[in-house]
Parts: sequence; C-alpha cells; structure tokens
Amino acid sequence: MTSESGGEAMSAEVFGSDGLRVDGLTVKRGDLMICRDVTLAVPPGEITVLLGTNGAGKTTLLDGIAGVLPAATGAITLGGRRIHSAPPHRRAARGLAYSEQGRSVFSKLTVAQNLAVVDRSRQARERAFELFPRLADKRNLRAGLLSGGEQQMLIIARALATQPKVLLVDELSLGLAPRTVQNLMGTLSSLAASGMGILLVEQFAELALQIGTTAHIMQRGRIIETDTCEALLRDRGSRIRNAFFGE
Repeated sequence: MTSESGGEAMSAEVFGSDGLRVDGLTVKRGDLMICRDVTLAVPPGEITVLLGTNGAGKTTLLDGIAGVLPAATGAITLGGRRIHSAPPHRRAARGLAYSEQGRSVFSKLTVAQNLAVVDRSRQARERAFELFPRLADKRNLRAGLLSGGEQQMLIIARALATQPKVLLVDELSLGLAPRTVQNLMGTLSSLAASGMGILLVEQFAELALQIGTTAHIMQRGRIIETDTCEALLRDRGSRIRNAFFGE
C-alpha cells in the first residue's frame, strides 16, 4: 500500500526523505553467522514485508537493525544518519521503534502505566487510545488481564509512544484470532498512510502482502528475491508462491 499524495508530503516533511536503509548487513547470534550481506530499504509511507520460513533469519535481522544484536558488517541509515554503531536506546531516540516477537507487556501495571513507562505525557497516552479505542476503555486495568489481541495492541501502542519514523514489527499475528489480525493489519495500513515506514515480518504472508508495497524473501540468512507485493499475490504459479503458500 502506498500513501496518497497528502501522505507522501507528510512523510517527506516529518519522517525524512530516506527512511530506513540497510546495506550489506551481517548479523551473528552467538558464534553463528545468521544474516549475511542483507540490503533493503523501508521508505516512508510504505509497508515493506519480509517473508521466509522459520529459521530463515528474519528475527535476527530485525534484532540487528534495532541494535539488540550487534552488526558484524554493513551499515544502517535512518533519515540519512548512520545508526549501526548506536546502542538501542539511541536508535529509538532517532526514530526507530521495535515491536518484538511475542507479547511482553508489564502484566502487573495498568494499561496507562505501561504507556507511561515509555512516555509520561498525557498526549502520548491519548494518541494511543485514539488509535486503539479498546485500550482506552481498559486504561486502568492491569495489562496481564487483557486478551492476547489487546496485549498486542498495547505493545504496538507502547512502541508508537516514542513517535518513531520507522516501526519494526515481528510476527504481528502470533497466537491471535484471524479477525484480530485483520484489525491490526488495518492499523498498520493507517500508520503507513500517515507517513510512517514499517518493516513487517509476518507468518500470514498473504495478509501481509495485501497491505505491503515491496516484499523481500529471505532464505538461510540472505535475501533471495525482491518484488512488489502486488506481483507476488498475482503470480500464483511462481517458485516463490509455491515455497511460501504451499501451492
């Protein structure tokens, strides 16, 4: 999904013209070389989809971009500024947010308190509640009592409280009902339309391709194919479709 002209103007002004760029990135997990020489871009106002089977290296790549794991080689640029040597909190301060795989809310804190951990301002909380009205109704409820879908909403809302330029999302749908997943996909589409760049790793490939612009296929730590999401959805006879949709 690409943004309309108004969204494009907003992205150029607010989020910078370059978005996120990863050039020749190699990431290790322990002594193992997991991601090798990965190059991709996440433009403002677009959802870039990263596909691959389990063990392909998708989560390791996102960890490397976010700074959870150090980069062995390569460069990461956000809004024209290199960030690959910066620690995670510095990357976050420069506009990178990461919604990691699996739910990790602070279960004993209320919804509002979970958001306050990241940003104590009332404005940040109200933005989150506007985006996720279900959270607004439960702002004083302990986060551990939320449903799985509501916890995922809270994790995304917490990431967005930092007002990022680029959002990394790892397995949005993990353990969630299909209808909840569709609602969350719609939220990502809205965020992209406002000018945010999103890098999405998702097990339900077809749903991700429906809202994305460009897709990268990862295998054994490398990008082996790049195409438009529209082309991948259309070309049902391709090797990529056979590999990732079981046809």
